[in-house]
Amino acid sequence: MGLPMSDPTAWATAMNNLGMAPMGMTGQPLLPDFDPALGMMTGIPPINPMMPGLGIVPPPIPPDMPAVKEIIHCKSCTLFPPNPHLPPPATRERPPGCKTVFVGGLPENGTEQIIMEVFEQCGEVIAIRKSKKNFCHIRFAEEFMVDKALYLSGYRIRLGSSTDKKDTGRLHVDFAQARDDLYEWECKQRMLAREERHRRRLEEERFRPPSPPPVVHYSDHECSIIAEKLKDDAKFSEAVQTLLTWIERGEVNRRTANNFYSMIQSANSHIRRLVNEKAAHEKEMEEAKEKFKLALSGILVQFEQIVAVYHSASKQKAWDHFTKAQRKNISVWCKQAEEIRNIHNDELMGIRREEEMEMSDEEIEDPSEMKETEESALVSQVEALKEENDSLRWQLDAYRNEVELLKQEHGKASRDEDTTKEQQLKLLQQALQGMQQHLLKVQDEYKKREAELEKVREDKLKIEALLETLKEQQSTADEEDKERDAIDGQGNESSMSRVCACSQEKEGPVEKTLNNSPVKSEREALLVGIISTFLHVHPFGASIEYICSYLQRLDSKICTTEVEVLMTRLQTTFKQELSGVGASLEKKWKFCGFDGLKTT
Repeated sequence: MGLPMSDPTAWATAMNNLGMAPMGMTGQPLLPDFDPALGMMTGIPPINPMMPGLGIVPPPIPPDMPAVKEIIHCKSCTLFPPNPHLPPPATRERPPGCKTVFVGGLPENGTEQIIMEVFEQCGEVIAIRKSKKNFCHIRFAEEFMVDKALYLSGYRIRLGSSTDKKDTGRLHVDFAQARDDLYEWECKQRMLAREERHRRRLEEERFRPPSPPPVVHYSDHECSIIAEKLKDDAKFSEAVQTLLTWIERGEVNRRTANNFYSMIQSANSHIRRLVNEKAAHEKEMEEAKEKFKLALSGILVQFEQIVAVYHSASKQKAWDHFTKAQRKNISVWCKQAEEIRNIHNDELMGIRREEEMEMSDEEIEDPSEMKETEESALVSQVEALKEENDSLRWQLDAYRNEVELLKQEHGKASRDEDTTKEQQLKLLQQALQGMQQHLLKVQDEYKKREAELEKVREDKLKIEALLETLKEQQSTADEEDKERDAIDGQGNESSMSRVCACSQEKEGPVEKTLNNSPVKSEREALLVGIISTFLHVHPFGASIEYICSYLQRLDSKICTTEVEVLMTRLQTTFKQELSGVGASLEKKWKFCGFDGLKTT
């Protein structure tokens, strides 16, 4: 890579830090023996990333050895190193098989050629994906090239000699997660797993024990060989296996029966030898048991002596002269020695019990041995009583624990029952309070309704009194008219005509009012009074159903059509209004009798 450089030493240092071949001013390598493909000088064996002891990625630089970063001059740009006192730039966790890096902080005027020029120094670039913003993704051919690219993180880049912000930037290089890298890594892992399985299979086949040799087929020659081997104690097991295989194969027939019988007879002759060997081994075992018993009894005697020493040291005469730490050690040692002594004593007693069970009747007849057996029986009874005592004590402790647990559970259950009862009482009290409040509300409503009913009754009485006064006034007016007619009939004709004319003029409106009156009966007048009183109490009006429901309490024969016809005739007393909108439209009747009096 022949590139012009203003500072060849700095360029050589930076390229050496990147693990690349340093170049001279004319593009010639400064080290002629440097192999750019291997990244080292010839004469040194190349380092393979797959060699044992080395990973795919080279080990990182230790933190106590700071890497010296120098200015890097390229053809179209210059890279200035970051402040060495600043902490290293943060990076994310490295994805498996990472060959792609994220490069941020690029200049706005940076192109793919400039990016390629800067990062192809780290290794072979396979692809560059540049964004419209100031970052890109670069994919290398190998994984170790990513570490070289991370070395450039933190460098300030400047295009040419321009100082414009669009021509400068600070590089931030970090690991990137790419599906292609993950796929290649998974393929490589699967390949390594296949190789490992193949290697293990080869090792298993190599260390697998060889299969037994095949049993030869029966023949007279082989039969004579096996018969000789059956007589030899060393080759007996192999010969017996061959004999068993021949018999199972069905090689026995009339011709070979005698040969097989002789071989079976020779196999039977080994039974006495095996029985003698067993007896010899049993004798050796008995002698070993006796030796073990004697050694164990000697050990127990020594343990008793050691325990006696500890007990004598624990007495008042010697105990006061020891320090506190020494007393503690002596007591601990004494406990340990007693425990070990008891264990060995139990073991010895077990051996003696086994011997007692194996004793024959002849041995029991011996008086000396009888004494020993009696002593051992007494000792065994004492041990059995001790074991029973311990088991009873453990059972008592278990029962006590169970009783305590039952008491605790019973206390918890009683507490739970008390809490549930308290909750039920609280709920009942709340329900009673709610019912009392509801009852008080109902009583208040009942009193209000009774007051309204009394008012209605008073209004009804007033209306009846008014109707009676109206009737009396009407009767008196009729009598006065009759008297006037009689007086006018006794006068002269001229006056008669005048009086008649006058009387006709006076009677005209009265007759008109009587004939044209909308109230046609006393019942209708009573209804008009009750309705007007009811609507006077409801100034905002009421529906015809509400009015009829109130009237039907007084007289169940009243119908809504009769009431509505009567109210429509009395337009000066009642008026109908519409309230609401749409589906909530409602017709209401209002009392307007006072408005009619004002207009008249």
